[in-house]
Parts: sequence; structure tokens; C-alpha cells
Amino acid sequence: MLTDKEINEIKDHLESAQNPLFFYDNDADGLMSYIILRKFIGRGKGVAVRTHPGVDVGYLRKIQELKADYVFVLDQPILGENFVKEVRDMGIPLVWIDHHDTEESYEDVFTYNSAKSGDKKAEPVTYLSYKITGRKEDMWFAVIGCVADNFMPDFYDEFKEKYKMFAGKDMKKPFDVYYKSGIGSLARALGFGLMDSVTHVVYLQNFLLECSSPEILMQEIDSYSNFGKKYREIKTKYDVLVNKAKKDVGDKILFFIYGGDLSISSEISNELYYLYPDKITVVAYDNGGISNLSLRGNNVRELIEKILPDFPGSTGGGHRDAVGVRLRSADLERFKESIYMKL
Repeated sequence: MLTDKEINEIKDHLESAQNPLFFYDNDADGLMSYIILRKFIGRGKGVAVRTHPGVDVGYLRKIQELKADYVFVLDQPILGENFVKEVRDMGIPLVWIDHHDTEESYEDVFTYNSAKSGDKKAEPVTYLSYKITGRKEDMWFAVIGCVADNFMPDFYDEFKEKYKMFAGKDMKKPFDVYYKSGIGSLARALGFGLMDSVTHVVYLQNFLLECSSPEILMQEIDSYSNFGKKYREIKTKYDVLVNKAKKDVGDKILFFIYGGDLSISSEISNELYYLYPDKITVVAYDNGGISNLSLRGNNVRELIEKILPDFPGSTGGGHRDAVGVRLRSADLERFKESIYMKL
């Protein structure tokens, strides 16, 4: 958790920003972090970052277009030296709020990271944002971002009392909430909504900024809005892929490779790991040249740290039990063999 001093510093940054720009990771934790902070100060714009690793310098034009006087980066494990340098040269304060265990650091970036607190919880940025703002009316947004990031917030019981029909019963783990409750359905829908076009994501952001209850969001999902239609389209394809992946369950590993026009390896691997918690789950999206892999499993980060040096040009990192990797598609089978050899 952040210290009271850090929380007050972030509040000072938010209050000082007259026209802030929020860059957030392209998932429910990132989106909810932006929504909570934006509703708190009532000003600023949000941009979902879809590049990895780091924030591509192409996003810098947004700072200039919107004439931002402050830049906040939310839920991004890597900024990148080029991005930081360019923002520095613009003379604009850069605030980085994150929860990944990253080695990247910059003297001239205001950095706040729950992974550095030493308690190993590394609360997601949505949780941090809610603790910073303290707005009870945004509690349901905070629960969405937390459970989507496999984290059970300490205010879940309070949420359950206020939103009984969305909370579910006998929810012991965050992914129980994510996969078996109404608020979890909303979280999954928002994750799919972020896969839409930039124009439609901006619409979704604006809708959420005006949305006052989970009931209203559920109505939007069930409607014929662009968001509702995109959710149903992706959900259909997603269910097909998950069912295919179940056929690849092995004794110790579930290794699933797929292609096509939909890169959702992270979402697929999360559900498979929930269903098969005793396995190392690897879901690889192969686009023909470079593959994006999402790995889940007990201390899987340590496993890939041993393997990746044998794959020149590959990159990877993340949390203890959830990591992402990029490597050449031609190396997929050898990567799979390496995992088996290390187990």
C-alpha cells in the first residue's frame, strides 16, 4: 500500500493539474483507475495504451494535441527512456502510479508503486486510486478493477452490502467474483470493450464518467450500443477459444496456441488458470511472426526468468504468478520444451 504521504502527494498533483492527460494500461484495472481519478478532479482526458513494452513515443502527440499540463501514467510496468525524455523536454510533470515489480526508475518522474512497499500485496492501481480519492460512490468501479486484476479488496464486504444483486454468494477468491458474479460480468465486458476501435473506447470512457450505477452499465451491455455489440461479438469468439484450449490440458502444463484476428491471450489464460490452478497455463497468440504469450501459475515469473535468456530477442515480465512474454513464433515449440524441462 502507498503511505499517507504518497497519497497526499498524488492528491496534490491531481489538484495542481488543470488539463491532465491520463495514459492507462489497456485493461479493466487501467480503465477503472482512470475513471476513478478523472471523476475525482472532474477534468482531463484518458488514453488507453496498447503498445508493449513501454509507452510508444507515438502517444506523445496526444500531449501536444490536448495541450496537457500534466501527464499521469497508470498501471504501466514500463515507461521507456524515450517516452520519459520527450515528456521531460516538454517541461511537463510526469506522475507514474503502478503496482508491478519493475526495475525501471527515473529521478525526474514522480513514481508511486505499491509493489515497493514491502508487504508483497502490490495492490492494483484501481485500489490505490480508490484509496486516494475515497469517493464511496465509486466503490463499484474499484471492485471491477480489483477483481479483474485478481485482487480481493478489503472493502468488498461493504460493496456486497450495498450491491447485493451484483456481489454473488460465497465469494472466497477474487476470481470467484470475476467469473461467478454480476460485478465480475461487468468487469469482463469492460475488458472486451477496450478491444474496440479508439473511437468506441473514447465513447465508453465518456459513458462511464456519467454512469452512476452497475445497473445502468448492465443495461448498456445488454443494449444495441457499439459497446454491447462488441462485447457479444468478442464473447462468442472467446468462448470458442476457451473450449478449444481445454482439450490441451496436460499433467503439469496447459499450452494452447491460436491465431486469427483476436489477441486475447491474457483473458483466456486467466480463466484457464482459474479452472486448472494446479497447472502452468501458457496461452500463445501467434500472429505469424511474433507471438504474445500469457503465462499463469505458481511463481511462473521465476520460471520464465530462467528460460528467456535462451531466446534472443524475447521479452517478458509481470507479477509472481502472472507474466507476459513476446518471442518469435518459430521458437514456440522450443519454448514449450524448455518449460517442461524446468518443471
